[in-house]
Amino acid sequence: MRKSTLKPKTRMAIIVCLLPALIIYTYVVILPIINAFNYSFYNWSGGPQAKYVGWKNYQILLKDTSFWHAFSNNIWIAVLCIAGQIGIAFVFSALLTSRFVRFKKLHRVVAYFPATISAVVVGFTWSFIFNYDYGLVNVILRALHLGNLAKPWLDNPNTIISVVSIPLIWQYIGYYMVIIMAAMTSIDPSIYEMAELDGATGVQKAVKITLPLIKGSIAVAVMLCIAGNMKIFDHIYVMTNGGPGTSSMVMALQVYKTTFIKNQFGYASAMSIGILVLSLGLVGISRLIITRPWRKESDY
Repeated sequence: MRKSTLKPKTRMAIIVCLLPALIIYTYVVILPIINAFNYSFYNWSGGPQAKYVGWKNYQILLKDTSFWHAFSNNIWIAVLCIAGQIGIAFVFSALLTSRFVRFKKLHRVVAYFPATISAVVVGFTWSFIFNYDYGLVNVILRALHLGNLAKPWLDNPNTIISVVSIPLIWQYIGYYMVIIMAAMTSIDPSIYEMAELDGATGVQKAVKITLPLIKGSIAVAVMLCIAGNMKIFDHIYVMTNGGPGTSSMVMALQVYKTTFIKNQFGYASAMSIGILVLSLGLVGISRLIITRPWRKESDY
């Protein structure tokens, strides 16, 4: 093993600087997870008495079709957001790092601005946009004499997942664009110059040069996207509240309703631990899927 080259005083200074953040993280994240895991073994409705039931809540959770339906909705939203957020962010990043686009700083600010807006505000805004009577989408369709295409977008259970994913994609394109652009700016410009001398087009440079060289940042963006969409709550709560019926129900919203409407605190804690386990599993699987092809190439 390679020994650390840091001096004892330097190591101590680093520990002292990190300690406040570690204490806050432990208090805000680690302790609530431990408490939720503890409460998940009880049949508890929030009162002074809690009945110990062991693993029964988890046994119920495994057979809870409504929870797994919400999980499937989270999966579909995550897939759409990976394609939309990261895909569009990659295209925008490629354009904004090229020398053919003017006012690059303005475009970057405009693209990132939605990420600074509250999720509740975004949800309300897009609820108005999708409104059947006076929403912007249907108003434009009627103005173009395409009124037959106007629909109650938030009331159609067959397309509701795609519809509620649009505000999520719109809001976080700029967030992932920052990550991808940071990776792109670290690429040596001489690589692109040599590719241009060989006659490579812009699309060929993006696919065959840029994408392989920023694979690490893409993997991080995908994992962040999955983790973020597995705990999505605000947008869905504001726009549909899980409706129509349960067609847009997601896991975090179901935990909320189980806790504060049904008062099943013990079972809701088991659901929360289930979300944590499923999210970690999906993030780990996605990392293996993304990095494995490039890892095989590097072995040759």
